[in-house]
Amino acid sequence: MSTSRTVICLLSNDLRLHDNEVFHWAQRNAEHIVPLYCFDPSHYLGTANYNLPRTGPFRLRFLLDSIQDLRTSLIQRGSTLVVRRGRPEEVVGDLIKQLGSVSAVAFHEEVVPEDQQVERGVRDICSQMKVKVHTCWGSTLYHRDDLPFNHLSRLPDIYTQFRKAVETQGRVRPVLPTLDQLKPLPPVSGLDEGPIPSPEDLEQTDIVRDPRSAFPCSGGETQALARLQHYFWDTDAVATYKETRNGLIGLDYSTKFSPWLAVGCISPRYIYQQIKKYESERTANQSTYWVVFELLWRDYFKFVGAKYGDRLFDIKGLQDKSIPWKKDMNLFNAWKEGRTGVPFVDANMRELALTGFMSNRGRQNVASFLTKDLGLDWRMGAEWFHYLLVDHDVSSNYGNWLYSAGIGNDPRENRKFNMIKQGLDYDNNGDYVRHWVPELKGIRGGEVHTPWTLSSASLSHALVSLNDTYPSPIVMAPEWSRHTNKKPQTGAGPPARGKKGPSHTPKQHKDRGIDFYFSRSKNF
Repeated sequence: MSTSRTVICLLSNDLRLHDNEVFHWAQRNAEHIVPLYCFDPSHYLGTANYNLPRTGPFRLRFLLDSIQDLRTSLIQRGSTLVVRRGRPEEVVGDLIKQLGSVSAVAFHEEVVPEDQQVERGVRDICSQMKVKVHTCWGSTLYHRDDLPFNHLSRLPDIYTQFRKAVETQGRVRPVLPTLDQLKPLPPVSGLDEGPIPSPEDLEQTDIVRDPRSAFPCSGGETQALARLQHYFWDTDAVATYKETRNGLIGLDYSTKFSPWLAVGCISPRYIYQQIKKYESERTANQSTYWVVFELLWRDYFKFVGAKYGDRLFDIKGLQDKSIPWKKDMNLFNAWKEGRTGVPFVDANMRELALTGFMSNRGRQNVASFLTKDLGLDWRMGAEWFHYLLVDHDVSSNYGNWLYSAGIGNDPRENRKFNMIKQGLDYDNNGDYVRHWVPELKGIRGGEVHTPWTLSSASLSHALVSLNDTYPSPIVMAPEWSRHTNKKPQTGAGPPARGKKGPSHTPKQHKDRGIDFYFSRSKNF
């Protein structure tokens, strides 16, 4: 390839400079580079089944922050980020015509069918205009070509089999360094960088940050690397990750890497490299391994998405199992608005609605509640998460909802979480519930998880009126009664001054887990 040519680097979920093969390839093969991000209008349409918005306000704000951060970093390296609004294949075609000297378009491949459709459109345009296409793979810890399976069709349908195979037979490629300089944009008149749109430009309102949020962070590679520095090297929080990862309140109970991973502000290989460095220089234990374990779960769902394609979104799931799901919008609205009358569910759903984030533990529980207690179509929950989650990743989200619904990658049948037991195990003093359901703040201790079991006098003392200030449960599960008499405190009203209630440090189980999405709990 002539080095006098121009390469367009079409960016998507790879908004970083470190460990970015697309930039490295372009730097070697072109004299001029055009880093390009397109705001694809299809990302702001409705979801497939229930017409919920595809991109909610929290993820949009995080994305806009990430794009601004990348532009700033590129400017510091002699380039900039060209931003356009429109279908990527059309934007690329227009740029090829405008620049006249484009020799190649480079991008990272994705696994989601809709993204692959965009990629096919870009390939078609480039083929028509006789421009080369160069693709890379950079979204997973293990490179697709390094998997110990002859073809993705041979990918195991059980995570443990996948994990053992890649851990014993695979290798993690080294991290590509951050380029100090990037080849400049071509000196073409009229090639402006373009404005980064506001939420209002995309017909959304900007977020109001809730001070209670467990994820009060901004998007961008700069912030992602700072988060890793804080969690690993400044606080050593990573060394106790396995013990704290089921927390509910605060920033540091888990890595919180998932939003940056979702848009590619941080590379999974960089996290792995830093884990290995930390283990070498400070300590290696179950907690440091568990971060890698979680990255492998993320990889697994990416490759499951690549293997099954559109079946990831099928109501029958990966098992082709017919289940008579309900589509009761009244039940769904109560679930998504946090007014089911089950405080642990409601607290989690309100946190999601107000912050775009929910803990791993919460996600498992509200998904189980929707599919197993309410019997609603799992796609209702998946599409609501798709809309609101700041860290939404298509493969992980839909793969995990299939798992929760019992029609995904799960060798066990009829898994169901007991909402009351889960609440008492992981929020035993009720602090998390009172954090997000303030109308129950007068009920102290674990009694807050089951207000319907309290006496009229206790409710009155706590200023709670069932079906008035707070609803009665919209459904009752028989297994809940086994735990209504085992709460750590009884009564209503705040704890006496000077007395501490039981710690709300989450009870630990011998479970496997996904910090980024759901975990596999053996003890429900």
